[in-house]
Amino acid sequence: MNLRFASFAALAAASLAGCANEGDIVVNQGVGITAVRSTCPAVGIPDYTGDVTTFSAPNNYSAAALDVSASMTNLRFECAESADEIYATASFDVLARRTDTRGARQVTLPYFVTVLRGGSAIVSKKVGSVTVNFADGQDRARATGTAAAYIDRAEATLPEDIREQITRRRRPGDPDAAVDPLTRPEVRAAVARASFEMLVGFQLTEDQLRYNATR
Repeated sequence: MNLRFASFAALAAASLAGCANEGDIVVNQGVGITAVRSTCPAVGIPDYTGDVTTFSAPNNYSAAALDVSASMTNLRFECAESADEIYATASFDVLARRTDTRGARQVTLPYFVTVLRGGSAIVSKKVGSVTVNFADGQDRARATGTAAAYIDRAEATLPEDIREQITRRRRPGDPDAAVDPLTRPEVRAAVARASFEMLVGFQLTEDQLRYNATR
């Protein structure tokens, strides 16, 4: 495994907590849990992958050598569900700035869309590109990119026995009334297996990722 792949996996795993939807599993009044979990994936931009910077000279990362910098922002998400699969789409804006404003210029920036299962297992990864067009004399430009992924609906659905353990109403005095079902290893594992995330970010080189992580 190369550094870029390993670093991405680690950063993605560390970012999942920020991607989760609020209220996925909530405590209902009284004893018991009501699941309001969706089969749609959580969507987010992993740490250190939402920005990209290029330089005019190799191995020169000083401000004087800065060429183009861009940020991914305004991530928007839609999810369409059918009986067999989930189709997740995302769009985002890229805000770019260049140092040398002479002449019109076109800059193409690669980005990835990755689907993770259970917080760390990479199910799929695709690479696309978004092109930013600078007019002559213009130092700022904006573009929009899109990403999409398919997820097997059956894999994103909790098994019925696990769902029953989570949502079953427990009466005070029941032997397991005070036991949180999510503390059971088999329940935690099943919830993790059925949890998916779609992550979008710039496809960075090892040097670009290192620069983002240390600047």
